Amino acid sequence: MSIFDELRYPRHWYTKVGLSVLTFIIFAVLATAAIAGVLTYWIVKPQRTSSDINMESFPGRPDEVEFTVPGMKAKLGDRQGWFFPGLRGAPTIVLCHGYESSRGELLTLVSALQDHQYNVFVFDFTAHGAIAGFTTFGYHEADEVRAAIDTIARRNDVDPTRFGLWGYNLGAYAALREAERDKRVRALVLDSVYDNPKQMVKIGVEKTGVGGFPLMVRSAQTTFEWLNYQYKDDPPVSSGLKHLMDVPVLFIQASDDPELATITNSIFLKTPEPREQALIAHGNFVNLPDDEKRGYENRVVSFFLLRLPPSTAPQMAVVPPTTKAAAPPAPKVQAKAGPMK
Repeated sequence: MSIFDELRYPRHWYTKVGLSVLTFIIFAVLATAAIAGVLTYWIVKPQRTSSDINMESFPGRPDEVEFTVPGMKAKLGDRQGWFFPGLRGAPTIVLCHGYESSRGELLTLVSALQDHQYNVFVFDFTAHGAIAGFTTFGYHEADEVRAAIDTIARRNDVDPTRFGLWGYNLGAYAALREAERDKRVRALVLDSVYDNPKQMVKIGVEKTGVGGFPLMVRSAQTTFEWLNYQYKDDPPVSSGLKHLMDVPVLFIQASDDPELATITNSIFLKTPEPREQALIAHGNFVNLPDDEKRGYENRVVSFFLLRLPPSTAPQMAVVPPTTKAAAPPAPKVQAKAGPMK
């Protein structure tokens, strides 16, 4: 009797057990792949919320600015961002919101920067706010940051050679990726940055509670890689840190987000000077209580005042940012120039 006959009509107990195990493994692999595919779809297409403000009554006199992202206009059309004018000829700070957030959630940080004479620009990434589509966790979002900078640099009321970038997770990766190839970026604040977009896919899967199942995370990451096949040869963003020589960078790490904090610290240690590090108790700026949010804003504004002053004239002193309510900075925010102990 041939082995094929035994497989077709098993007569021995060990053949039956082996076939049962093989069937279970195939079923488990297919089920895992199917679940991972659904999870990946949910992760790269987050629920969107619109961010609308009354441009005529909103403080800060914002302008609505349209810009086009090369290669994406046919799919998503022109983009719209809000430009908040500061001192004429001052640098512009571009704020890059995080995953599952939008430009409308950054308006208090906008006001804090504009109060100190900075021009500020905010916009929604793909798959966030009013923009449809799918996120790539920073691959094409960096191109969106470049398109925004190109558009603002053409204005006659800004310094076209001096930009600052602030970003949180998704926005931090996109900001870092763009800064490594754009000499106009003169200062960076990176909050909870990661090294590779696949790391955010892993975090997204783990938040669903099924990340512990065998091969679930890897299956989701493989699906994500297939969806973004054109970026398959892109190295981790930390491989380009050498291009940030002489660009001041402030890294912010949150104790309640240990996975991203560990990755952020690793990137911090690889970054050339000048670099700074701030450790905070709670992450995600938009969800911070008011006292911690004011302390966070003070830390960010102080960094830009020191590293990218609004005027090119000599600065006599760095004035700490203030708020309308004279609240002290949150004591949980601390900064240091060396690696985290």
